[in-house]
Amino acid sequence: MDATMRRERIFEIINKDNMPVSASALAKELSVSRQVIVGDIAILRAQGREIIATARGYMVPEFMTSNQYVGKIACCHNVENTKEELYAIVDLGATVVNVIVEHEMYGEITGQLNIKTRDDADIFVERVKSSEAKLLSVLTLGVHLHTIVCRNKTHFEQVYHALDSAGFLVQN
Repeated sequence: MDATMRRERIFEIINKDNMPVSASALAKELSVSRQVIVGDIAILRAQGREIIATARGYMVPEFMTSNQYVGKIACCHNVENTKEELYAIVDLGATVVNVIVEHEMYGEITGQLNIKTRDDADIFVERVKSSEAKLLSVLTLGVHLHTIVCRNKTHFEQVYHALDSAGFLVQN
C-alpha cells in the first residue's frame, strides 16, 4: 500500500464510528510505525482534513459531519467541580468537544475532550488525578470555554441554563 492509500485508509478508520483510535492501533492495523501514523495525520490535516487528537486517540469531530448545533459556553469553577460540570452537560445528551483558555503569552489554548457520557467524564477526571496533570483552567483561575455539540439551539439553551443553575457560568 502506498502512502496516499494508507492516508485514505487512516481517514476511513478514524471517521468510521466517531470513537478515538490511537496511533498505535492504526500503526498495528496498517503495519507501519507509530511515527509514520503521526506524520500521515499531519499531512492529512495540512490537506484540510478535520482531525482532532484526544487523549484516547484520533478522530473526526462528529459535528463536522452532522447538522447538530455547535456553541460555546464560558464557565468558571474550581478543579473540584469539574466532574459535576461535565455531568451537567452530558446528562442532557450534549457533547463537550473541547476546553479553551486564553493564555497571556500564547493566546488561545485548546484541549480536545470529546466527552459524551458520564463514563467519559469519569475517565477524564481519573486520568487527570492519576497523571497529576493540571487542568487548563488552572492557568486562568477557573475561567474557560467549552465547545458544546447539541441537537439544536433549544437543546443548547437547556445546557446553558443547567450550567447557569449550577453556578458554573462566567458572571458578567
